[in-house]
Amino acid sequence: VQLVESGGGLVQAGGSLKLSCAMSGSLLNINRMGWYRQAPGKERELVAAITSGGGSTHYVDSVKGRFTLSRDNAKNTMYLQMNSLKPEDTAVYFCNVLRVSWSLTEYEYWGQGTQVTVSS
Repeated sequence: VQLVESGGGLVQAGGSLKLSCAMSGSLLNINRMGWYRQAPGKERELVAAITSGGGSTHYVDSVKGRFTLSRDNAKNTMYLQMNSLKPEDTAVYFCNVLRVSWSLTEYEYWGQGTQVTVSS
């Protein structure tokens, strides 16, 4: 599985950005897909994720009501719409996919990351 993010950039507080994650390769048996972020000096954190089983979407509390994860299965692309951005949203955002094989082996894939900078 290959993941390529795009859409990051510099935006003023209150603005919006839409990140895209183009997925290719073996996309069977995907258990979960989502977005993580890592700010300087901080650990990587899960921002939003959707599970393939129930289709439920999880958001970290700090982005609830502002960020929306979506996907276009026909285009094999996942999106993260980010509205009302705050300076504390500044981070490198990573696309993530968890795939479980028929033998129940887990494989986790990461994109290269895209920088999001929110100025105050």
